[in-house]
Amino acid sequence: MLSKDILQAIKQYTANMKQPLSFVLQSGEHEKREELKTFLEGIASANDLMSVEERDTEGKLRSPISFFIEVDGKDTGIQFSGIPSGHEFNSLILAVLHATGTAMKLDESLQKMVARVKDKLHFEVFISLSCHNCPDVVQALNQFALLNDNISSEMIDGGLFQDVINERDIQGVPSVYVNGELFANGKVDAAQLIEKLMELDSSIAAPDEADALPLQDVTVIGGGPAGVASAIYSARKGLKVTLIAERLGGQVKDTMGIENLISVSKTTGPELTGNLIAHMNDYDITVKEHLRVSEVIDDEIKSVVLSSGERIDTKTLIVATGANWRELGVPGEKENVGNGVAYCPHCDGPFFKGKDVAVIGGGNSGIEAALDLAGIVKSVTVLEFADELRADQVLINQAESRNNIQIIKSAATQEVLAENGKVNALVYQDRVSGDKVRVDVEGIFVQIGLVPNSKFVKDVVEVTQYGEIKIDEKCHTSQKGIYAAGDVSTVPYKQIVIAMGEGSKASLSAFEYLLANSDRLEALYESQKAEAEQVAS
Repeated sequence: MLSKDILQAIKQYTANMKQPLSFVLQSGEHEKREELKTFLEGIASANDLMSVEERDTEGKLRSPISFFIEVDGKDTGIQFSGIPSGHEFNSLILAVLHATGTAMKLDESLQKMVARVKDKLHFEVFISLSCHNCPDVVQALNQFALLNDNISSEMIDGGLFQDVINERDIQGVPSVYVNGELFANGKVDAAQLIEKLMELDSSIAAPDEADALPLQDVTVIGGGPAGVASAIYSARKGLKVTLIAERLGGQVKDTMGIENLISVSKTTGPELTGNLIAHMNDYDITVKEHLRVSEVIDDEIKSVVLSSGERIDTKTLIVATGANWRELGVPGEKENVGNGVAYCPHCDGPFFKGKDVAVIGGGNSGIEAALDLAGIVKSVTVLEFADELRADQVLINQAESRNNIQIIKSAATQEVLAENGKVNALVYQDRVSGDKVRVDVEGIFVQIGLVPNSKFVKDVVEVTQYGEIKIDEKCHTSQKGIYAAGDVSTVPYKQIVIAMGEGSKASLSAFEYLLANSDRLEALYESQKAEAEQVAS
């Protein structure tokens, strides 16, 4: 199962291992067990300190195709049920590396928060091997397990445990349970997991003043193309730069096919995200990932308060938070997210193999989703509100050539219907005749555009009725020293290449401002800090 190149890479990655590591495999019979055993033995062959051990774990593991990672005789709390290949292969390798001493990239403040959890928490993460969002969740929870002996995490391949999937009515991934209760599902990221941990125990969020950053020249909020471009351009000027992101890559990470990034004929979202991170790592940039901004305080010295409780003071601020999937806003939609309503065809498409599904939206994302799904499902019905499709003609031609894709125009989706907790139909209104039509489907994929992620600054800077931050040709917002770039702003045409240019432009505008004001702001900050210390004493 593992090529020579992959084995050589594993050998290189594990070259500095100092502790023995065992993959402890539950004994028993299963049709996939030999495949799993061979897979693990292949990985273990890359380093003499790794081994595979078969053991009756006395109910600790769920199945003969389950295993946990043991280091120097101690259970790490990391379990896998299934064969972690595909997108989850990286989750396994990272678990091996982190368990044996490789530093985690999880922000130190978050590590301290996780380490404070006092309750016993066992996480189950139901995944699909084709889901590119699932590994982020699995990897985050694996790190939680390594940081705190009270926490354990199990990756479960939904394709191999259909009985559990059916028992819990799971129709979307990742689906996360803690101690047997639903914790999070649908599109989940590590930032949401941290926030939900804080909901379980608010006492874990106690910022350490010793970890506070010095006054920053530029703080960038957002880890997509615009945010990363802003951070790189700022760092190249020799400025003190911090980038805050819920997830590096942002919305781009969920895009599978990218063919319009000039000079790169074809790439994918995950590949582009990796390249963005690698480029950013060439510079001295403080990166705070998996954190949300809960408040922005606009004064001459700006302050950004994070979900961890940390506060970052900065001379300038660049908002590059992009946008999220737009919801339909019809009855039955929110109630059935994860039970037939989905927003990511790549993640959740495999759950609807051989079934009838609908895609709402006839733009590029909608038609691309229909084409992706057509190879998996029985049929795809595309519903477009307008009287013409908005997708590129090349995509429309492909869709019209598929015999299992039906396109309905002038269709206003009215309601999502469900029975026994699962979607079974939708109702749309024909905008020409006025008739209401029922379409029997088991899955609905919503692809109707994006909503700017600007709520946290809507009372700080001026925004449009659609939530876009108003900017001028130099990315200035309505507030001095605050800039915006990319899909969160009013810049026309939401494209990756445009976002990169806008992020660079915002950085150059911030630099112009700093040339004229940096020394004054530095002196003001020191004066304010001295006053605060005097009051405190």
